[in-house]
Amino acid sequence: MLLQWNKFAQKMTDSGKRLLATYMQMNDPTLNGTTITLELPNQSTKEEFLSGCHELMGYLRGKLHNHDITIEVVVNETTENKYAFTPQEKFERLKQINPNIELLRKTFDLDV
Repeated sequence: MLLQWNKFAQKMTDSGKRLLATYMQMNDPTLNGTTITLELPNQSTKEEFLSGCHELMGYLRGKLHNHDITIEVVVNETTENKYAFTPQEKFERLKQINPNIELLRKTFDLDV
């Protein structure tokens, strides 16, 4: 299911429907029986996703050969990603991923 989910998200990106693809890739969906559950960060994101997910439903039902599949969207305020815009925010985000980047910055006396 996850493979087909990601293929559809890539298809949406390639066709210019990046907003739906972004929502699909915010979190990995979980499958429980025939229900696909996706967590999104807020109610408006949920509404946007649900308004554009009819094509996704048809695609998944066809590719997975299961017409009982449903999508449930759960709003979880804590899943909201913080995006880094300034160079300092980007550096801090990289430092969270790999703390050795601070050592690299100090070793070569680099500015952020």
